Amino acid sequence: MSAALSFDDVCARYGDRLALDGVTASFAAGQVSGLVGPNGAGKTTLLRTALGFLTAERGRVQVLGSALGGWSREALARTIAYLPQSAQAHWPIAAKRLVALGRMPHRAVLAPLTPDDEAAVDAALSRCDARQFAGRRMDELSAGERARVLLARALATQAPILLVDEPAAHLDPAHQLQLMELLREEAARGVAVIVTLHDLSLASRFCDELVVLKAGRVMARGSPDIALSDATLADTFGISAVRMTAPSGAAAPIIPWQRL
Repeated sequence: MSAALSFDDVCARYGDRLALDGVTASFAAGQVSGLVGPNGAGKTTLLRTALGFLTAERGRVQVLGSALGGWSREALARTIAYLPQSAQAHWPIAAKRLVALGRMPHRAVLAPLTPDDEAAVDAALSRCDARQFAGRRMDELSAGERARVLLARALATQAPILLVDEPAAHLDPAHQLQLMELLREEAARGVAVIVTLHDLSLASRFCDELVVLKAGRVMARGSPDIALSDATLADTFGISAVRMTAPSGAAAPIIPWQRL
């Protein structure tokens, strides 16, 4: 599969702190790729670097085969949809109107929604199981309901690359599973989905590939069974895990079991 987003020996800093240290990784179209690692590992920083929010001091970032620096902000906004970890929306605005903001990269400022825009918004709300509160104000929704609306806003962009930072944090178990199934559906549409996760059970079950980070460095890459080896779990997370038996053809999830 072709690399939709790639990093080649990328280093980036926050002031004097080295946040990414020689990261090399690529993320393919049509796959769900997971970024996992302990707190402060560099997962969010990698996404911010891909968006140009943080400039790499060394190395190369490519988007759809072209250098990140050659993209205009407008073109990049149509190409990469982003749901940040800290996304909040407590505004007195209807959920559907907020989802419609995801269509801004496709139209002129203050231009009305086109029929294509309306269709994209409705489809995104439906896929996120959020149509039932599309007319309610965001400040009247629960944290989980807001999370689903914010994901719908990202999906409404219909970008070929989707970056999602810790999307399962405020969701109940049923909607966590629905979220991961939705991300797999987006990948089946040909989207390159890159998602950061702390839940190793979800990551091992639903991701095609994982990149394991620690202190800004890549500790392991590959399919979940390879990337989350016993040695990597011990060295990176300081834990051991139980490996479950999955139905034939399904990925076998792991359950973090004890600290080492």
